[in-house]
Amino acid sequence: MSELSQEPGRWAIAIAGLLSLATAMGIGRFAFTPLLPMMLSDGVIDLPAASWLASANYFGYLVGALLCTFQPWIWRRLPFLPQVAAPVWVRTGLVGTTLLTLGMALHVPVLWPLLRFAAGVASALVFVYTSGWCLAQLARRNAPMMGGVIYAGPGAGIALSGLFASGMVALQWRAAAGWLIFGGLAALLTGWVWRTFRERDGQGAVSAGAPPAPLRTDAPAGRKQMVWLAAAYGLAGFGYIITATFLPVIAREAMPGSVWIDFFWPIFGFGVITGALLATRIPATGDYRHLLAGCYFVQALGIAASIFSPTLAGFAIGSLLLGVPFTAITFFAMQEVRRLRPAAAASYMGLLTAMYGIGQIAGPPMVALLLRHSRSVGEGFTLSLEIAAASLVAGALMYLWMASAYPVAGRVRAATPRL
Repeated sequence: MSELSQEPGRWAIAIAGLLSLATAMGIGRFAFTPLLPMMLSDGVIDLPAASWLASANYFGYLVGALLCTFQPWIWRRLPFLPQVAAPVWVRTGLVGTTLLTLGMALHVPVLWPLLRFAAGVASALVFVYTSGWCLAQLARRNAPMMGGVIYAGPGAGIALSGLFASGMVALQWRAAAGWLIFGGLAALLTGWVWRTFRERDGQGAVSAGAPPAPLRTDAPAGRKQMVWLAAAYGLAGFGYIITATFLPVIAREAMPGSVWIDFFWPIFGFGVITGALLATRIPATGDYRHLLAGCYFVQALGIAASIFSPTLAGFAIGSLLLGVPFTAITFFAMQEVRRLRPAAAASYMGLLTAMYGIGQIAGPPMVALLLRHSRSVGEGFTLSLEIAAASLVAGALMYLWMASAYPVAGRVRAATPRL
């Protein structure tokens, strides 16, 4: 059998990307959220410590993103280092995610910040290199908009971890058992995608007569435009992280004793899946910045719903509205990077991911500070959510301004297959 015939098809690549992000993001990063109430109940951590533990993970995510951003510079300055292909980075990050998740089951609190930091580094590497490699492979197969399937991965991981955690709470299991289960699940998913993420000669080739799908491209954007794009994307990291980190805790504070509390996080995950798949139905001929602004407004409405209606309906609607645009934002932003800087897409994807990481790092410490100086836990969370919603509105306005100040020039319109 020829090497060409062994190339994975577009669905194999999209599903591998989905499962890769489900592992690194849905488990490696966000399993902490549904397990946090269990850790609090077990008495192994308190809310201020949880805030700093979350920030350690987000700081690791930032460091990993910066490594991706400066990877070309590092290789130029240190030519003796071996060149590492994107699939190798993905495999390495997935193995790291599995081991680090299992490590959280050990009752050694002094190591937890280090483990969460390293898990953040691994998740950033997997995110950037899975995104860059899978989007490029799909573009070569004339299926660029199937990238939305990839970004359903975090939602799948979030929903799955949330449902597992709900069952564990009902069975009164300890958080350590949850970390073990999620580590085993990460190992299973890593094994599933292992063969797809491997180096091949002529990697990414498609059959003769099927030329690569053209990208929407303008002349390379100036540095100022890329800075604005990165700054606006960073506000998304800050805007969502407070709710994404503390949603189960906030719901417990507002609705003590409710049997529905543990389902808000899975609802968020199913919203993420829905939004990512809806993104694949949007033609690739519009201005992504308008789509990004719309996504930010929807997330701000989701946060507002939980502020003004801290009830079952309010939290359910808020979780759904926060989730639907979650990875659609990432998908549209990464496609915008590929439009503006196609020759250095991986590096600028790393830059945007780093700004996102900075936003995430700022969120939990701000919550810890507000909780310390508020008259009640509820008051502190409410003020935190109001600040998060305002930051998303500001980000949306920045995108609308960019669309006006830097209009899209001539572009290639590629037909995108329906899924």
